[in-house]
This record gives sequence, C-alpha cells and structure tokens, in this order.
Amino acid sequence: MAIHITDDPAADELLSSNPFALLVGMMLDQQYPMEHAFLGPQKVIGRFGSFDPAAIAVADPEEFAALCSTTPAIHRFPGSMAARLQELARIVVEEYDGHAERIWTEAADGKDLMKRLQALPGFGAQKAKIFVALVAKQLDVRPAGWEKAAGDYALDGFRSVADVVDPVSLQKVRDHKKEIKAAAKAKAAGS
Repeated sequence: MAIHITDDPAADELLSSNPFALLVGMMLDQQYPMEHAFLGPQKVIGRFGSFDPAAIAVADPEEFAALCSTTPAIHRFPGSMAARLQELARIVVEEYDGHAERIWTEAADGKDLMKRLQALPGFGAQKAKIFVALVAKQLDVRPAGWEKAAGDYALDGFRSVADVVDPVSLQKVRDHKKEIKAAAKAKAAGS
C-alpha cells in the first residue's frame, strides 16, 4: 500500500518504499506540522544522497547536523533531531540488521511492538501508539493485540497521521487535533 502523507509524490514514495524513512518521519512528527515532519527523509536523501541507516549512523555528526539544518531544515529543531536520527539509525543497524521493518514485522504481538517502539529515541507512549496504528492501518501489519496497543488510534476516524491518506484526511486530522486542544484548554480554564 502506498503512503500519502506529505502531498509530495517523491517524499510519499520514499515513505512507501523505505521503512526506515517512515520510522524517521514518525520520529520527526513532534512540535512540527506532520506533513513537514514526514518530508524530512526526502530532504535528507536530497542532501546526503542516501537514506540507508548504516550510512546515516556513521556519518560525521557535525556534517550531518549541518545538512539537516540547511533551509528548509528537517525540523524546527534540526540539530537535536539530526542527533536523534543518527541514534535511531544506529539502533536499527545494531538491533535490526539495518531493516527497520523488522521492528514491526517481527513483533510477537501489540505489546511487544509497543515495547520495541518505546525503546527508540523520540518514541514515547503516545507516539508509539500512533505508529502501531499507522503500520496497522496503512501497511496492514496487525500483530495480535495491536488494537489494544494503539488505543483510540486504532478506531476509525481522523485522529492521527495513521488516518492520513490524502489532503482531505490530513485536514480532518488537523481539525480533530484543534478540537482536542480547544477542549483541553477549556477544561484547564474551568479548573
């Protein structure tokens, strides 16, 4: 299945064909618009020439941070994200033999997948739940118990990047996030 998150055909093709790129896009999806976060891998490949985790893992950290910071940067915090990306690449190389997809395809069940994801830099509980839903909904990788692991992100609707398949669904996810933030703000004001 093809991924359609960024509205950029080359970037979406990279996310569809390179599991490490999809994982990195999710890692970058933090305090940054989701479609821009998922464009990050395409920016790196255009400047670095590769999106191979082994090459990224051993790249000179200063040079790699500089290319990640070049405008347009891969993230609003390009230096720290460049370091995090290299650490993620090292883990994928050392623990999964360079094959990021093994994180989800070899998980024993949803609980194991959550554990594997939360062991990665930048993947807290919420991000791990969203990624479980993303691989289930868009890649049809559904280990036993994935719904419980993903929580509400497993439900139908437009809750997260797991539900983005085109510009219309992207806007619906944005609208849902705005509603959640407004409700939380109203609740905090009423407390």
